[in-house]
Amino acid sequence: MSKILHGGRLTSVREDVSRFTSSRKDDERLAQAVIDINKAHIIMLIEQKIMNPQDGEKILRALQKISQATLDPAAEDVHMAVEEFILKQAGSEVGGNLHIAKSRNDQVTTAIRIELRDELVAVMLKILHMQESLLETAVNNVDTIILEYTHLQAAQPVTFAHYLLSHVQALGRDFDRLHCAYKRVNLCPLGSGALATTSFPINRERTAQLLGFDAVLENSIDAVGSRDFILETQSALLLLAVNLSRLAEDLIVWSSMEFGTIELPDEFTSTSSIMPQKKNPEALEIIRARASNALSDFVASVATVKNLPTVYNLDFQEVTPKLWTTIDNLSVSLGIFAALIPRARVSSSVKEKAATGFVGATELANILVRKYNVAFRTSHKIIGALVKSLFDSKKTLLDATPEMLEKVAMESVGLKLMVKMDDIAECTDPQKLVESHKTHGGPAPVEVKRAVKIEQKNVAKTKSIIANLKNHVVDAKGKLDSVVESYAALEQGATSGET
Repeated sequence: MSKILHGGRLTSVREDVSRFTSSRKDDERLAQAVIDINKAHIIMLIEQKIMNPQDGEKILRALQKISQATLDPAAEDVHMAVEEFILKQAGSEVGGNLHIAKSRNDQVTTAIRIELRDELVAVMLKILHMQESLLETAVNNVDTIILEYTHLQAAQPVTFAHYLLSHVQALGRDFDRLHCAYKRVNLCPLGSGALATTSFPINRERTAQLLGFDAVLENSIDAVGSRDFILETQSALLLLAVNLSRLAEDLIVWSSMEFGTIELPDEFTSTSSIMPQKKNPEALEIIRARASNALSDFVASVATVKNLPTVYNLDFQEVTPKLWTTIDNLSVSLGIFAALIPRARVSSSVKEKAATGFVGATELANILVRKYNVAFRTSHKIIGALVKSLFDSKKTLLDATPEMLEKVAMESVGLKLMVKMDDIAECTDPQKLVESHKTHGGPAPVEVKRAVKIEQKNVAKTKSIIANLKNHVVDAKGKLDSVVESYAALEQGATSGET
């Protein structure tokens, strides 16, 4: 317990208990937010004539002198560390009024929201950079054919660009979720006090404005007692983690010798201490593991909040570090992907793998429907039987002939069928297969180029949204500092005059 709080209701607290309950290390990243909160609060107290200008100006001058290095690392938390510093600088008679009309309860949740909105903008910017990286790589791979898999079995050929665009879209939804969460994060609880506001005639709207919030969080009990803004953010971050983990899993599997779809850049891999041939995708494996941590931290946070009575409980203190850990891990993961994707090399040996995997079978079944008036289920059975016959004979679709297909059709469904060799050949060329899939949202290069342009416009909108969010906070910070400077200058001038 802070020395400031000794000598009242409690005389002392055991040192080991004090260390156990301290959040000093975890809330270091809140220090600047706490300083700004106190600046805004003092300005409001002066304007509301709750604090005389001379005392307020001395406190503001002291707040300007604070840095991380000047705060006591042994203090109970960053809030008490700031208050202890002000008491030393301004004296107990003046500095002792720093805490008029506010509580640590409303101050801590306000500080978390201030820091979190900055962190959210930073993560959204990382998402944007990853989208730009994916789009840049997609533009260079509009005609690059890869095989896609369902159930880890070769399914159909697509372009690498089409695959990358799927992740651009997923990241777009991740951005939207975080942007929506930001709107609920950027509401100001300050002035709610411990739970019931205060009898001092404060102006909550003024402090909200000085701190760059969009509005006041209305109900004082909800303002200090809710952490759903953290849980909502963690939930959105978890979905981002899931999407990143699935991308990591694809690249891990595709970079294996068995799949041979992708070769990862050396600088994102490692080798074995004993097996010199190995190229291990370790960075991607850590991304996949840390996505699991995002899940476990979210579950732990929900479990912590779920059983708490209304209003403030110190259990909240255990939730916030999990939020920061998730943000830090995902920020690094996004940065790694943005750098890795453009450097990955796609295998060129698609045609042989496509033939071995019979990926043209679906289109051959479609041709029987389109050109030979065969019902799809009948066509499906015929081509399935053809694939089985070829597979049992250790052959591929490249070995198929019209005579084989005629025989299989008669044996499987009793249908006399004679197709042209050109129809079969058309289904063995992955490039032609991809080009034929021109449906909206499909992998054909012409459709992919259209989709790339749309995503480039979406990314431009995203960039504008992020810039507006950043500018709003920066402008508010500039105005707050300007007001503090004006008051501090008055105090400095008065001191010089006295001298």
